[in-house]
Amino acid sequence: MKKKIIAKISEGLGNQLFMYANAYALSKKNNFELLIDPYSGYYQKKHIYNFYLDRLNISSKKAYKNYIFSNQYRNFVKKILLFVDKFKINKKFVFENKDHNKKSYFSELNFKNTNQHFFLDGNFESEKYFKQYRSDILNEFKIKNESKFFDNKYLDLIKNQNVISICVRQHRFSERVTNAGVQSNILKSQLFVENTVSYIKKALDYFKDKVEDPCYLVWSNDFKNLNQYFDNKDFIFVENEKDKAITDFYLLTQCKYFIVGPSTFHWWGAWLSTHEGKVCVRPKDINPSNNIDFWPENWVKI
Repeated sequence: MKKKIIAKISEGLGNQLFMYANAYALSKKNNFELLIDPYSGYYQKKHIYNFYLDRLNISSKKAYKNYIFSNQYRNFVKKILLFVDKFKINKKFVFENKDHNKKSYFSELNFKNTNQHFFLDGNFESEKYFKQYRSDILNEFKIKNESKFFDNKYLDLIKNQNVISICVRQHRFSERVTNAGVQSNILKSQLFVENTVSYIKKALDYFKDKVEDPCYLVWSNDFKNLNQYFDNKDFIFVENEKDKAITDFYLLTQCKYFIVGPSTFHWWGAWLSTHEGKVCVRPKDINPSNNIDFWPENWVKI
């Protein structure tokens, strides 16, 4: 029987893509069967994200019931297995190292010599995990029935104008900024947006002499209050109401020029674009991940 990787898939679309891409690369590298678990990551979670991978051309199947931990009994089983794992050399559960100073890729792990299935858990937010399988992943992450987006009004702009894609993530944090142990009235999310906008202005200067007659499309999870930063008629907010996440995702992959925001969603839109002469600009001083290798090395730092 072929050995299996059971990969936990959770959170939003961008995170789901990282989790899957890493697991896919590991399965190919080590000749394992890949099963995905879209259930265990949401057990006892207050906020339930949509599972998006079944909207894509992925080749892997969902895990069977005895490989998931999505109820009280199965979580009790998981606790026992984790306890036993402490005394084993070949672990049944493989977790991403959350050390902020860690290297991003699995160079220290060798799964070829193990005779067991194992469970993979983590975000793995770096192309170094899966870059060598880029052509496969481009195919895995194609959207099913993408022809439904062909009459989208924003796609017409992307096809016929020099569009620069901009992304602003709002509401990333709920807590307030603390200064010298004293909590201020400034929300971390507000500061995060202001830092992102400051970076975007520098990136716009970078593109000024490189793209003729640009048109700026702005993506966001919430456009409230963004007019104060983008009040020029050249900035167009991409406000898709129907099937927003997948529609936005498809449109992003069709762009050529990117001012990539600190967002896994926008990261993937830029990474999956196959335009010749593609230019991706990213922030030099903002990293939304705990992974020091989050940003691809060939993207322009601003």
